Amino acid sequence: MTLAALFTTWDIPWIVTAALAVTAAIYVRGWLQIRQTRPETFPLWRLIAFLAGVLSLFAAVASPLDTFSESLLFMHMGQHFVLMSIAPPLIVLGAPVVPMLRGLPRPVIRWLRPLFATQTIHRMGAFLTQPKVAWIAMNAAYVGWHIPKAYEFALASENWHTFEHACFFFTSVMFWWPVIAPWPYLQRASRWLLLPYLLAADLVNTGLSAFLCFSGRLLYPSYGAVPRLLGLSALNDQIAAGAFMWVAGSTVFLIPAMMVTVQLLSTRRSRLAAPGMIAAHR
Repeated sequence: MTLAALFTTWDIPWIVTAALAVTAAIYVRGWLQIRQTRPETFPLWRLIAFLAGVLSLFAAVASPLDTFSESLLFMHMGQHFVLMSIAPPLIVLGAPVVPMLRGLPRPVIRWLRPLFATQTIHRMGAFLTQPKVAWIAMNAAYVGWHIPKAYEFALASENWHTFEHACFFFTSVMFWWPVIAPWPYLQRASRWLLLPYLLAADLVNTGLSAFLCFSGRLLYPSYGAVPRLLGLSALNDQIAAGAFMWVAGSTVFLIPAMMVTVQLLSTRRSRLAAPGMIAAHR
């Protein structure tokens, strides 16, 4: 195997690909419709973000990240990173709820309207996007599925492996929802709470990554039982995976934390400056 194969060996799952294509088409149709009445709420960058999120999901399930996930742990961790930290925030940035509903065929909308008119759906959505619920769900999925026995269990079953990836993706959508607060989400808690929210998630990621790097033993025996690629030993592969998770994961948490801090301080400075400006004009 050559290094080039890590970038060129694709295995496209056509059912998943078709589902992603349909999802993208529904969003585009809904985005075009709602943009006619709310162009300021749905600028072009939201469409680009959503489609980039769908494209990253396709890359996660069809690219060499998936093809070599059972042979190289660092490729598998790269796949998990895309499923948790790339695709979900991009899709949430697209504010997908209304465009997805508007983009559905009218018979489907008529069939779903009574369901979405009930308070149960709204309460469930509000519950799942509560910061404490979303934080616990995402980190429980992240840590839980990386426990050696759980990881090996998922690796041995295609159905459970798919379920594991679904857990990563959907709990991460929950996690990023309060951070990005896409329209029409109403954020009730102070945005200052997002700082410990993000920093605590980074601590969890740091702990798990450090464990992979410094455990000194092979945590997932399956990687010791397969032919080693690129001349990389199973233990060095695990160290590389942990290092990637550490650097990439921390970046994804810390950059939004800095952006939230700058945003909140700028807003606070503007509010403090307003009385002075008013007084100067009197």
